[in-house]
Amino acid sequence: MAGASVKVAVRVRPFNSREMSRDSKCIIQMSGSTTTIVNPKQPKETPKSFSFDYSYWSHTSPEDINYASQKQVYRDIGEEMLQHAFEGYNVCIFAYGQTGAGKSYTMMGKQEKDQQGIIPQLCEDLFSRISDTTNGNMSYSVEVSYMEIYCERVRDLLNPKNKGNLRVREHPLLGPYVEDLSKLAVTSYNDIQDLMDSGNKARTVAATNMNETSSRSHAVFNIIFTQKRHDAETNITTEKVSKISLVDLAGSERADSTGAKGTRLKEGANINKSLTTLGKVISALAEMDSGPNKNKKKKKTDFIPYRDSVLTWLLRENLGGNSRTAMVAALSPADINYDETLSTLRYADRAKQIRCNAIINEDPNNRLIRELKDEVTRLRDLLYAQGLSDIADTNTVPGGPKLTNALVGMSPSSSLSALSSRAASVSSLHERILFAPGSEEAIERLKETEKIIAELNETWEEKLRRTEAIRMEREALLAEMGVAMREDGGTLGVFSPKKTPHLVNLNEDPLMSECLLYYIKDGITRVGREDGERRQDIVLSGHFIKEEHCIFRSDSRGGTEAVVTLEPCEGADTYVNGKKVTEPSILRSGNRIIMGKSHVFRFNHPEQARQERERTPCAETPAEPVDWAFAQRELLEKQGIDMKQEMEQRLQELEDQYRREREEATYLLEQQRLDYESKLEALKKQMDARYYPEVNEEEEEPEDEVQWTERECELALWAFRKWKWYQFTSLRDLLWGNAIFLKEANAISVELKKKVQFQFVLLTDTLYSPLPPDLLPPEAAKDRETRPFPRTIVAVEVQDQKNGATHYWTLEKLRQRLDLMREMYDRAAEVPSSIIEDCDNVVTGGDPFYDRFPWFRLVGRAFVYLSNLLYPVPLVHRVAIVSEKGEVKGFLRVAVQAISADEEAPDYGSGVRQSGTAKISFDDQHFEKFQSESCPVVGMSRSGTSQEELRIVEGQGQGADTGPSADEVNNNTCSAVPAEGLLLDSPEKAVLDGPLDTTLDHLHLGSTFTFRVTVLQASSISAEYADIFCQFNFIHRHDEAFSTEPLKNTGRGPPLGFYHVQNIAVEVTKSFIEYIKSQPIVFEVFGHYQQHPFPPLCKDMLSPLRPSRRHFPRVMPLSKPVPATKLSTLTRPCAGPCHCKYDLLVYFEICELEANGDYIPAVVDHRGGMPCMGTFLLHQGIQRRITVTLLHETGSHIRWKEVRELVVGRIRNTPETDESLIDPNILSLNILSSGYIHPTQDDRTFYQFEAAWDSSMHNSLLLNRVTPYREKIYMTLSAYIEMENCTQPAVVTKDFCMVFYSRDAKLPASRSIRNLFGSGSLRASESNRVTGVYELSLSHVADTGSPGMQRRRRRVLDTSVAYVRGEENLAGWRPRSDSLILDHQWELEKLSLLQEVEKTRHYLLLREKLETAQRPGPEVLSPVCSEDSESRSSSGASSPLSAEGRLSPLEAPNERQRELAVKCLRLLTHTFKREYTHSHVCVSASESKLSEMSVTLLRDPSMSPLSAATLTPSSTCPSLVEGRYSTDLKTPQPCSRPASPEPEPLPEVDAKKAPSPTQATETDKEPQRLLVPDIQEIRVSPIVSKKGYLHFLEPHTAGWAKRFVVVRRPYAYMYNSDKDSVERFVLNLSTAQVEYSEDQQAMLKTPNTFAVCTEHRGILLQANSDKDMHDWLYAFNPLLAGTIRSKLSRRRSAQMRV
Repeated sequence: MAGASVKVAVRVRPFNSREMSRDSKCIIQMSGSTTTIVNPKQPKETPKSFSFDYSYWSHTSPEDINYASQKQVYRDIGEEMLQHAFEGYNVCIFAYGQTGAGKSYTMMGKQEKDQQGIIPQLCEDLFSRISDTTNGNMSYSVEVSYMEIYCERVRDLLNPKNKGNLRVREHPLLGPYVEDLSKLAVTSYNDIQDLMDSGNKARTVAATNMNETSSRSHAVFNIIFTQKRHDAETNITTEKVSKISLVDLAGSERADSTGAKGTRLKEGANINKSLTTLGKVISALAEMDSGPNKNKKKKKTDFIPYRDSVLTWLLRENLGGNSRTAMVAALSPADINYDETLSTLRYADRAKQIRCNAIINEDPNNRLIRELKDEVTRLRDLLYAQGLSDIADTNTVPGGPKLTNALVGMSPSSSLSALSSRAASVSSLHERILFAPGSEEAIERLKETEKIIAELNETWEEKLRRTEAIRMEREALLAEMGVAMREDGGTLGVFSPKKTPHLVNLNEDPLMSECLLYYIKDGITRVGREDGERRQDIVLSGHFIKEEHCIFRSDSRGGTEAVVTLEPCEGADTYVNGKKVTEPSILRSGNRIIMGKSHVFRFNHPEQARQERERTPCAETPAEPVDWAFAQRELLEKQGIDMKQEMEQRLQELEDQYRREREEATYLLEQQRLDYESKLEALKKQMDARYYPEVNEEEEEPEDEVQWTERECELALWAFRKWKWYQFTSLRDLLWGNAIFLKEANAISVELKKKVQFQFVLLTDTLYSPLPPDLLPPEAAKDRETRPFPRTIVAVEVQDQKNGATHYWTLEKLRQRLDLMREMYDRAAEVPSSIIEDCDNVVTGGDPFYDRFPWFRLVGRAFVYLSNLLYPVPLVHRVAIVSEKGEVKGFLRVAVQAISADEEAPDYGSGVRQSGTAKISFDDQHFEKFQSESCPVVGMSRSGTSQEELRIVEGQGQGADTGPSADEVNNNTCSAVPAEGLLLDSPEKAVLDGPLDTTLDHLHLGSTFTFRVTVLQASSISAEYADIFCQFNFIHRHDEAFSTEPLKNTGRGPPLGFYHVQNIAVEVTKSFIEYIKSQPIVFEVFGHYQQHPFPPLCKDMLSPLRPSRRHFPRVMPLSKPVPATKLSTLTRPCAGPCHCKYDLLVYFEICELEANGDYIPAVVDHRGGMPCMGTFLLHQGIQRRITVTLLHETGSHIRWKEVRELVVGRIRNTPETDESLIDPNILSLNILSSGYIHPTQDDRTFYQFEAAWDSSMHNSLLLNRVTPYREKIYMTLSAYIEMENCTQPAVVTKDFCMVFYSRDAKLPASRSIRNLFGSGSLRASESNRVTGVYELSLSHVADTGSPGMQRRRRRVLDTSVAYVRGEENLAGWRPRSDSLILDHQWELEKLSLLQEVEKTRHYLLLREKLETAQRPGPEVLSPVCSEDSESRSSSGASSPLSAEGRLSPLEAPNERQRELAVKCLRLLTHTFKREYTHSHVCVSASESKLSEMSVTLLRDPSMSPLSAATLTPSSTCPSLVEGRYSTDLKTPQPCSRPASPEPEPLPEVDAKKAPSPTQATETDKEPQRLLVPDIQEIRVSPIVSKKGYLHFLEPHTAGWAKRFVVVRRPYAYMYNSDKDSVERFVLNLSTAQVEYSEDQQAMLKTPNTFAVCTEHRGILLQANSDKDMHDWLYAFNPLLAGTIRSKLSRRRSAQMRV
């Protein structure tokens, strides 16, 4: 039965005595099934109406016609529920209402007549219906239980022994039940009545204000009604169990209405709790079954709170479950109970919407049988109605209703005779069925239903017997077919049948032969295709198989062997033993049958074969087995086909076809080639006709219109030559593109344990490092003659750590060797380890990792110039032996002198090797070819302009921190490099071009000139080179050189004495004179290398190659900025020309919260000794703040707006960090304050901001714990600061070093004492900070449209990030890339400077020698000529063409001197217009003061222009750090383009016309372009050039201030004292002007002073002594110091001469 709603009835009782005493009025009205309630407090309000299934009016007396008695209530509700119980459903009736509303009366009633309630009447009616049953197959049983739920506890009312409370349990199948609840069997109504009476007496009742006998508990009376039915036909007993639950609920009440107190109040609370839960359950069920929610899926919120009370838990099945439920709501009619009555009506109204899905409680199998039997009965009735009763009767045995096994088919042993006997009756029935409409379907349904019933009634034993019989039949059939079975039913094997004729297949593959068996049955066996008209017994496929191919006919002759005949169908190809069969043919066992072209069978007849063996027992075995090949040969022989001849004919046809197709393809290809060539020729002619005439016109026309000056031609030629040979971009492409090969080679080397490492290296063809022929590309020899700049190639440095050798490979050689390495790596797994170890011992041979290495290795080269042979005077040179990397490896003493042809060598004692006289010829043509090849290398690459070209990398600016200068890295090269005018080339040429023939009498063209070269000693060569020897030769000669004998070198003791004398005789030619004027002799020192200095693989390969830094303190790496978390990722615009630069000094402080509430800077340990470093000593678990102060010179271009974000991250315990990994611990700090601050007595700009830092937010163990001993914690901080007129924020990044102590820990004593005694007068807070020096560059946004800019931005595939096998074993090693180019530029600059030092040393030595010899030659070195040469070289220094001998036109000497004087005036008065950033710079008070002091200098008539020129600052001298040369008064600007070859003339600006500060600001108010900011941290140089105290005089100070200064080029760091560890001021020496003037000192009456002027301020410094001052000058500007010393020495020598 489908689901039905809960039946709901309401019943109103009469007034009770309490209500009558209060004169209550009736507020309930009923009409039919509608109940209406009136609100007594608001009578005019519309009455509320409710509609129920039944509305019982019991308010009046029984005489009222509308009165509803107990009988009527039972007839409407009780009888219906009892009927449902007999049908097998669960039934529930419960009464609900307020206390005293008549629930117990409705359910239990009274003992008087006609006063009994629903429960007694239902029990009585139940037994009366049982007794009225006459069916003998039915039996009934009744059990009852009675319990009450009192205060949420269950009590058994029928068992007096169960005094305690019973537990409610839940069964997964049966649902909730009460444990140990007594169920008593009853047989009559009297038994139930007795039990009911005893249970009612045990119920808990009490008197309240509303009811004298109020039920204080819920009573549940359960009847378990079981019906058993025995089916005689099937001998099966079925049963249906119904559970009748009759519930009398306790009354709902209000404490104020009932007057409940104490126990009554507690009872009422529990009653209301259970009834409230019941109301919630009813509401939830009604909500689920309401219209809108019916079709929705069940949600998580659709929860029914059954378990909230015991009552609802036990009634779960009756409320919305498997039950037929009725609810009786008892109402009070009195107006004083209006609220309770209205609540009861609403509960009843909600209960109407609950639907219960009740089912009959019986066994599913029994129910199925019952339904099927009902179906059989219905079908039989249908057949009887159609007059087919005899058909229906045949299905029954005459003796009874039991079904026959024959019809149902359940007896496997039924005989065939029984079936045949019924065949006739069944055939006659078919005729009758045809005339009865619908009868055939009814009979089929009848048989089907009876069969299902029989199967359901079949016992387990019968099923087993039937299964065994079927198995026996299947095994017998399979055994006949040749398939044997195991006893357990598994297949054992396939064998040939013993009796049945059959076919077995033959296949070309022997393993596939005889795998298929086709049985030939008695009668006809058809063979054909699957799509034939008739069903084929043997189905074959293939092109030559017909739909009906053939027939096998098997006839048994009187029980003897069967005869099988093959009958082919028409048109079917069928062969027997190789012959085609067209007529029926009798088959014999062993015949070969071929059907179509591909199906080959052998016919087997077991009986026939057995008889043959019996007749001829000794038959010979055939010589050849009968298989597929035998059948095919037999077919070919019988058909007369020669297979060999047919194959040869087919092969010949294929060859002819291939030849024809090849000729056609060749012809078509030739036609296409001719066609394309003709098209190309036509296009070429078209292009020539279009462009060549226009080009000729363009070349001719401008000559008539525009004439280029000589200077413009020089500039154009210079620019063309520079960009033609510009090659660093291509070098970068080679480095990026070949990085993957280098990485793979290193990975294979590590895995094979070869102890060989590979790294990129740049090699330049210079004098100190000529490229060997095997490293030059093939086209290098052709380019060498026309190339103006030295060639730089990318090579691979192979460091053989096993043998201590270094080789250089080309990239092509690396790829070739890499192929061999891969083969060796692939073979490594197959070769035993012992063999691999043996291979390791073999250095040369087939191993691709090793090369043969020479016994002697080049230590370095030295150059000795021969210009002293022009005069001639003897010179003894002490020249530096320089390696290819620019390192000074030692010194060599060489003597060069002119001798007569027969002069003897001096006596040097024993061990002197006297060589004979070597004759060398200088061929003019050969030497001119060498000059064209080498002069640009010597002259051009050594000039300042070419050096700048070598240093600039495309797309990168030229910074001031590219590395320490040559004199810092190598202390041996102590001679300062003078101005270019002092170099050898210009003055010598200026003198020798004129009076050469008249003054140099010993050098006559055509005569023989003899000179001697003596190799004296070698010193300071490292002991790692054991045997030392020297060889020398001229630059242009590549044949056999002059060599000394090897000497043992220990590295200690006196210098190595070679004392090798070599006389050289030369026929004097023009080329020889040119050579000794400008070219040196090359000395090469070789030694046997006996140590292995290579570091382990992957250790120091990432740092730049700076050998001199090995013993310096460790410098922390500079980290990249921590990525911002709040700012959106902005695409950085490409920076164009540099607008301006500022030096930033940044203070970093970490403040901790003290006990007094102030944030105090944490102690910083500065014991590392390096500037800009320090360790913060922090306490664990204290609130902190980070304070950052930016300090710089005041300028109009830099203006800080706000701090956008401050982020910290990369927490680690090592200085290095892997910036490629994503850091999960990045934290953005909360900015507390930011803005400008103005300290007293300091005119610089201070910008400070502060942020709160909670280190626990990083969730890092390193920050949360106390730092272990000897461990430090590192962290990176990045501040994103927005600036005015900038496209994006500038980023300041700093790495912090920290140590965490416990919260209450005291600082270590050493630190405290250092702060107490070491600081002196310094406050502790001023030293508790870490500084950082940064360079801020503001650049214009680059033009995106220029082709050059687009070319620079093109992306080159960087293969260094591609993964190779074994890369993880390299432990962080990376191939060198852009940094290698920068380092190589630094090396080239150092080599250039070393060569210039050697030239200058030779020139000074020669000049001194000539002065002492008092020869006419020194006249060329008079001051005027020297000055003139100075000016000439200074003007030509920036012109690349002057280096080749074509000097730019010069003005008259007097005009030149005047120009120099004007320049000096501008410098000394500081009123010239400086163009640092194309804006005016204010003149400070110090500058004006210095200018006043310097006015008298130029007014003194005793001062000559030469002395004024000597006092010019060093702006005309090249900076060793910047590597630039400039004659301009502007500070060298770092920019991404080379400096112009010629400076622009500067307009003279008078001191009066200098713009005031206000004017400058007005000028700056012009609309400014947006700039690109870039802040780079300056790596502090570990080399200290000088340190000590200096006195400072600045405008804002009243007197001299003593400061401690440390010079670490390119910066000078100022401290308050030598104990001060915090930098207070930094001075960028690369952009500062250093000035020195003796007249200034005389005017100021302050000795030992010099001035340093920057863009923003001028400072006067005073040293302690004259020597100290010169040392400071040398530390600040070595070139200026060298110039001053040279001038002073020249003045002293002149004074001594006078």
